[in-house]
Amino acid sequence: MPLHRGDLNDAQWQKLHPLLPKKACTGRPAADHRAVIDGILWIHRTGAPWNDLPARYGSRGTVSSRFYRWRSQGIWQEILNRLQQTADAADQIDWEVHFIDSTIVRAHQHAAGAKRGN
Repeated sequence: MPLHRGDLNDAQWQKLHPLLPKKACTGRPAADHRAVIDGILWIHRTGAPWNDLPARYGSRGTVSSRFYRWRSQGIWQEILNRLQQTADAADQIDWEVHFIDSTIVRAHQHAAGAKRGN
């Protein structure tokens, strides 16, 4: 599959691939993790609805179901944790700069308890 702008490059894929769940050997073959993740990244980068997912990433049902299933199973959080541990061990994270929490992220006014109605 040719690389498109925003898709994972080979170096990124080599870091991510070992952290992903192994495909089950039952039933029909699972869709390629790399194409699915590139599709998920495309959705999150563009903000488009799942229905607008380009065909090159596979079925929108497959891509969206894997995203939501991995989210409910905590797989995305585990991937983030392991990538952070690896980067921290390699001294690639300056926690004074690369730290974010809800106290420094401005929420939309409606999320902050703004008065509703008249």
